[in-house]
Amino acid sequence: MSAAGKGAGRLWSVRIAGGLVGLLAGVFLAATVWAQQLVADLSSHLIAITTGFTGTEVVLFGTTDGAGDVAIVVTGPRTPVTVRRKERIAGIWINARSVRFEQVPGYYMVATNRPLDQFVGRPVLERHQIGLPNLQLGPREQLAPDQLALFRSALIRNKQRAGLYGITLGQVAFLGERLFRTNIYFPANVPTGLYNVEALLIRDGEVVSAQTTPLVVSKVGFSAEIYDFARNQPMIYGVAAVIGAIAAGWLAGAIFRRV
Repeated sequence: MSAAGKGAGRLWSVRIAGGLVGLLAGVFLAATVWAQQLVADLSSHLIAITTGFTGTEVVLFGTTDGAGDVAIVVTGPRTPVTVRRKERIAGIWINARSVRFEQVPGYYMVATNRPLDQFVGRPVLERHQIGLPNLQLGPREQLAPDQLALFRSALIRNKQRAGLYGITLGQVAFLGERLFRTNIYFPANVPTGLYNVEALLIRDGEVVSAQTTPLVVSKVGFSAEIYDFARNQPMIYGVAAVIGAIAAGWLAGAIFRRV
């Protein structure tokens, strides 16, 4: 065979190999999309906290490949939290006992399309930490079961009072058999950081598909500058705050004296 014939043969071989690679990539991509039984997204992936921030709502929307139940679990940044118990001693209420919990979510909310006990069992709830009774809150020290339950319930109760833990389940609304949505409310005191918004598709009591979407809560503008300054220069910030308070008191006294 001539050199030209061999070159043409090699060219056809390369083209055929390239075509096979492209075909296999397309098949793999189609299989991946087909296997994605649940797809969800947020109306916004950033909550900007400004000086006048009073809380906001984010809409989660998505679709499934067929009938099933949907559970949404929103978890805020985890930090250590100390819970103190007050006792009355000699007529005075003082902190008698404290327990430090590690990795406590700063925010926690669950939304479903119907009550959890109607479509999923306890093992799945515990595995995916769906619902406050299944939220893992580990103390630093070993406690008796009754003491752990006491301090754990106090921690959850305090978070609920602050509006950071849901008292009831949120509602996931289906628009037809496949489209769903829910509103997630964040109060004015929501902590900053990275949040995980997890959408779970449940069929026959088992999670068949899941998707986690990140959400960032961040201070912006003048409030962010003050926050960063107070965090990076706490001594200077404290002195400035005291001077500002003294100046405000002197100004108010001067105005009242003139009146």
